[in-house]
Amino acid sequence: MKFALIPLAALSCSATVFAEAPKFITDLLPLDVPVKAERGRVFPPPELDKYVAKVRQAALKDQEWFREHSKNGKPGVPLPYDERLGLTKEEYDEYLKLWNKREFKAEEPVVILVKGDKDGRWTLNMSGSAQSLSTLKYDPKDDAFHSPNGTLKRIEDVTADADSTLGAWSGQEWRFQEESSLSITKENIAVGKTGDKKYGLVVYRFQEVSSQNTPLADSGMVIRFPLGASGVAPEAKPKPKPAVADKPAPAKPAPKPAAKPKKK
Repeated sequence: MKFALIPLAALSCSATVFAEAPKFITDLLPLDVPVKAERGRVFPPPELDKYVAKVRQAALKDQEWFREHSKNGKPGVPLPYDERLGLTKEEYDEYLKLWNKREFKAEEPVVILVKGDKDGRWTLNMSGSAQSLSTLKYDPKDDAFHSPNGTLKRIEDVTADADSTLGAWSGQEWRFQEESSLSITKENIAVGKTGDKKYGLVVYRFQEVSSQNTPLADSGMVIRFPLGASGVAPEAKPKPKPAVADKPAPAKPAPKPAAKPKKK
């Protein structure tokens, strides 16, 4: 999948708004104003790796059971405990403690600029390595995002709990899915905000697997930005006018010296 890159010059501000923006955008982002954001990932403590390795070994040992057990869990949330996970109950409890110490770490600063066009479509233009998301356009007429791959249709809203990879957050999600005799392609985008209402999120993922379930492509990104005025890029904020000092009162002319009397 190839994306057309959008130069940074395309992120310049413009006061032109052609149609009313959808609420899921205006609740999070201002229009035609650059917003500071971060592309990043969630990192758990490195001590978690030894427990993850044990679960992977258990999954390879009994793949059929692991697939069935995975159906009992939620996406991005640790699986319910079972001794066949390869962990003792004490190890599983320690695994959960370490999982709760995960952190979102920024990998690159990016800028988001919401733009509308004359056809009523809306784009979340982004800079840097997130530029590929600028190829997705939201059309309110069919409540769908349109990408070079196809149409991403609205699916069930996101309501993630505190144990999910990104923590508690909620939002709207859209998906494109296409199946052929050779592969299955999925493309998802979700837009929402964290449970504490401090950050907005744009979550994207592209996946392709072969008909034999072999991964062919799997890429994604998480964009996080502060909500409210703190997220507006400094160059976009109106600069206060310099204070004008009061003009000093004009100085009174100095009195002329008295004329000296003439000598007789």
